[in-house]
This record gives sequence, C-alpha cells and structure tokens, in this order.
Amino acid sequence: MYRTSDSEQDSGGGTAVLRPRGAVPPRAAEFGRRVEEKVARLELVVDLGARIGSREWWRGLATCTALCASAIAFWPHLPLLTPAAPAAMSTAEWQEVRAIGVAPLALGADTGRRLAATAAVRPLLDTPERPTIDLTATLGRGDGFVRVLERSGVAAGEAEAVAAMVAQAVPLAEIAPGTRLDVTLGQRADRGQARPLEALAFRARIDLKLGVTRVDGRLRLVRTPIAIDATPLRIRGRVGSGLYMAARAAGAPAKAVEAYLRALGSRLSIGRDVHPNDRFDIIVERTRAATGEVQLGKLLYAGLDQARGRVQLLEWTIDGRRQWYAASGVGERRGLMRQPVIGRISSGFGWRRHPVLGFSRLHKGMDFAAPYGSPIVAAADGVVRFAGWHGGHGKYVSIQHGGGLGTGYGHMSRIVVPAGANVAQGQLIGYVGSTGLSTGPHLHYEVYRGGAAINPATVSFVTTSQLAGAELARFRSVLAGLMAVGEAGPVRTAAGDLRPGA
Repeated sequence: MYRTSDSEQDSGGGTAVLRPRGAVPPRAAEFGRRVEEKVARLELVVDLGARIGSREWWRGLATCTALCASAIAFWPHLPLLTPAAPAAMSTAEWQEVRAIGVAPLALGADTGRRLAATAAVRPLLDTPERPTIDLTATLGRGDGFVRVLERSGVAAGEAEAVAAMVAQAVPLAEIAPGTRLDVTLGQRADRGQARPLEALAFRARIDLKLGVTRVDGRLRLVRTPIAIDATPLRIRGRVGSGLYMAARAAGAPAKAVEAYLRALGSRLSIGRDVHPNDRFDIIVERTRAATGEVQLGKLLYAGLDQARGRVQLLEWTIDGRRQWYAASGVGERRGLMRQPVIGRISSGFGWRRHPVLGFSRLHKGMDFAAPYGSPIVAAADGVVRFAGWHGGHGKYVSIQHGGGLGTGYGHMSRIVVPAGANVAQGQLIGYVGSTGLSTGPHLHYEVYRGGAAINPATVSFVTTSQLAGAELARFRSVLAGLMAVGEAGPVRTAAGDLRPGA
C-alpha cells in the first residue's frame, strides 16, 4: 500500500481510492451517527406520569430513587438547637399586652375593647361593693327553709328569725318543694359580715303570698292573700279501649285515676265488669287562683254509668278511717286476711298425726314456723274476745271480725293486747313462742266462720258498714253538691274538649 501527500492509494491488485486528508471512513461515520442518535433519544428527565410500565418509565424511576437515596445519604447531621424560654409576664404586663395586642376575637382577644393603664391610673385600696344584690333561691325536696336562706348569704341568726316569722303564717313543712324565693340582700358595713336581708318574697300557698321587708331597720312580715276558686273539676267520658288511658286523655291526674280504679275495684272487677260503652265520671279537687295558677288535688267522687246500673262512690271518714261509700250510705271493703307472722307454713289444715299426743286428729288451723319472739299481728280488723291461757293452745288470742268471721292465735310467748280491745289489721298482738302442746316455736293460726273452723288459706271476706241518722244526711248532702258540679257549667270530656254538663 502506498500513501501520497493528501491521499491514500491502495494496491495489491485492487482499485486505488484517494480520500481527502481528515475525512472519516464510511463505516466509522455510520457508527458515529448511530451513537449520536441514541444519545439524542436518551431522556435523563422522564415524566413518570406518562408511559407507565415502559422501559423509559422504569429507567426514570430508578434515576429518581437513586437521586433521593443520594440526598438522604449525604444529609448533614446537625444538633437540635433549643431556644431559650421567654420569662413569664406579670399580671400587669399581660393585661397591657392583651389590651394593645391585635389578635382575633375568636381566640379570646380584647382588641379595641379596653385600653392599657396609664400613669394617671391609681389602684384602689378597696373595691366598692354593690349596694344591693338580687338573687333567686329554690327550696329543694328534703331541704330546710333556714338552710336555703343561709346558702343565699343571709346570716344564721337572721335566717332563724325570718323562718320564725314565716311559720306564724304557714307551717314551714307545708311550703312545697320547688318554691322560688326572691331574695334581696343589702349593703354591709364590714366585708367580714354577712349582708343584711332587705326583702324576701315567695308563694307560700296557691292562695297566699308572703313577703319580708326591712322597715326602719326591722324586718316585718307582709301577707298578700290571693283570691281563689275551689270549684271541683268533673271529668266524664267513654271507657273505650281502656279506662285508665281514657281518663288520662280527658285530663284527670294520674294519682286521681289510680285512686278511682282502686275505688271501683272494691265493688267490681275492672277487667271483667267494665265495658267499652260504659262512661266514667270522676270529680277531683281543683283550686284556681286569680293569678292564673291551677292546682288539682285528690279524688272526691268515683262514678261509672253502665247499662245494668250506676256505680256512685264517695270517700267518707268514720271513726278516723276513710273508705268509699255508695250513694245509699253503705261502705264496703274487700280483701284477703293478712298473714299474721313472717315465716314458712310448716303444717296445713286437715287430718294429721299429732306430734305430741301421738294419734290422728283434725288440725283446725295452719302452723307458721318462725323464730322465737317474732311479732304476731292481727289478720284483719276486729275485737279481741279472749286473751290468755287456753289449754293445749298455750297463750292464745281470739279476735272476732265482721260477717261472723273469727281468728285464733296460739302457742304465743307473750300477749300484748287485752280482751275487749279493738285492733286494726296489721296491729301487734303478741310474739311467737312454744307454750302449750308444742314441739318448737311456731304460730298456730285458726280461722272460724259461724263458730266452725275453716281452712285459713281459702278465706276471702268482705267487711261492710252503714251510715245512719245525721251522718247519713250529711253524706247525702255532700254527694248532692258534687253531683251539681258540671250540671250548670262546662265539664271536660274524654276527648279533652269542653261541653255543657249533661
């Protein structure tokens, strides 16, 4: 091969090619173009939001991860610098900053609402008190009138004096819980003393308002009567689906309806004898004040109009005991005899082998096993016919009840009622013992009807009483007065509206 100055010449049987000096051979030029095209197509910054999953995307993700790892690896570790805590501000400094600072009102700032103190402001040695203080106190259930005044700021001695003055007008126990007391306290001469009471006002009853005022340095009680109307409220209506719900829907108080059902229950069965078309008739106490307050009281009359007749009951008191009497003046009370002692039944009524005598005979009562000395009470109202030793019964008490019924109580350790005494149901008559033919402490309880022993477990009796003479006339007069309620004026029906009385 030969080379000239500016060209190359190949020999050896081939064709000589002459190229300019500095020219690139064809193959090298093609290789260079390919490298340049690949470099041009290489993207160092790849959009990771496009062509997800392609080769370029994975290369860009690897590049991003490598750069982040390099930054974290070469992150400088500098020590944490703790700033010094500012000194706490005094109260005066805080008030000044609060007054002149600009901050949102929602964060509790007072921007523009107050000014900081200037040199012209001088602190007071003593803050002046309000000349009077008006407050309200409420008498709670089980609370005391004096304690309420003392909690309101009244001195103990003055509270006692006020309570004594109020008790002259109305007993303190009759002031209803929830009564509001309006109290006015005056100015005191010394901060170490309680404020004096200037005025007190409250509603003692629906017909009376009481007040205590200070006149010429002394407290005086002021009574303010309130006019009231004591006309009873009569409520009538149809029983419908339920007697209780119908009466409550008509406006009868819950306690009055409960008393009404108990009164009817002494004469008939509510579930069996009361029908949807029957009409109830209820009269309750009602007091209306001139100031607008209304107070409902107890049940006065219980009536039920049925297709087969009319039930009219009026509560009446005889010998200190209240019960419901019919319009004819006949009173009636139904009920089971009360268990005379707390214990278990150890032996029932009937034939058995006597534990002491050893042979069979009729056990005319029921034995209750109870600890020695347990109290024994009368099973029903009656008169003590016998009280003393009674053969095998030991210490024994016999009580005669109405309707030919009688009860006996044997084997007592002690008797506490004499013969001829009147006893009420549940009254103590003696204590459990083991006197007479007995093998241990228990009560032998007997029931007699017409002098013959019957099973005590089957006894259900009715006691009745009849009004007569002047008492019956007074009873009928009161009943006639109640029946006139609603006849000339409005009466409330079960639907809750008002209509003229029937």
